[in-house]
Amino acid sequence: MPDNYASVPLRELANGAFIPSIGLGTWPLDDIQAGAAVAHALEAGYRLIDTAENYNNETGIGEGIGTLPLQVPREELFVTSKFNVQWHSVPGVRDAWENSCTRLGLEYLDMFLIHWPNPDAGNYVEAWKGLVKLLKAGRVRAIGTSNFTIDQLQELIDATGVVPDVNQIQFSPFWLDEKRLAFHAEHGIVTEAWGPLGRGKHNLLETEPVLAAAHAHQVTPAQAVLRWHVQRGVVPIPKSADPERMAQNLDVFSFGLDPAEMAAIDSLNGSAGAPVSPMEFGH
Repeated sequence: MPDNYASVPLRELANGAFIPSIGLGTWPLDDIQAGAAVAHALEAGYRLIDTAENYNNETGIGEGIGTLPLQVPREELFVTSKFNVQWHSVPGVRDAWENSCTRLGLEYLDMFLIHWPNPDAGNYVEAWKGLVKLLKAGRVRAIGTSNFTIDQLQELIDATGVVPDVNQIQFSPFWLDEKRLAFHAEHGIVTEAWGPLGRGKHNLLETEPVLAAAHAHQVTPAQAVLRWHVQRGVVPIPKSADPERMAQNLDVFSFGLDPAEMAAIDSLNGSAGAPVSPMEFGH
């Protein structure tokens, strides 16, 4: 077992499953790139792999999992996928689950998420009911949402009594959302961050607070930012196809940022424009 795997803490989710505290994002890798990236990631010690129907790389990810020379027990993996708006109904979610499992070559998913609320379509509560049905049938270990607002999350909870395990949102030092973080914490919803390193835009890794923290701890700027996420209780899923960078990104549990360093990185909030709005965009 890779040393890094043993060093990654697990987080207990609302519905009883456990999720690694950091994972591998795979957008916008294609099948070939994603398959190679996943194989490298699993060898490096990653166990949380994030994909989506809309990424068009589930088949490659499944091949990466299945052809790994070092066989990783299935129960150690935490494979997450997400489904598009055309499946926002109770039977549609079951079809989406079957399609993702087939493409991934897996008998079950560890976590299945509604990719976007798509409020104009108005069917995300029905999609959530479909996910609850999958959870109760044991087809998934965890269920959740992606890009949902506080009000939308409350609708799901009110309609079913079931709290999402995760809400995956655009989150980085540039895009803090304290109100949504507080709601998540109050209801036991784990915040998962897509774009944790700023999506390669706005030069997050070249900002003074990040460089100062990295220098103080003799780590890379990316490691400093990912450690900032971890200390905020957020699960980051950085994308990388480079084996060396993957290993670095995973190695963020051997040091800690002090309160002044955390506050300095917090101060970057709002300096890179507005995040993507879940009310206007979706798959």
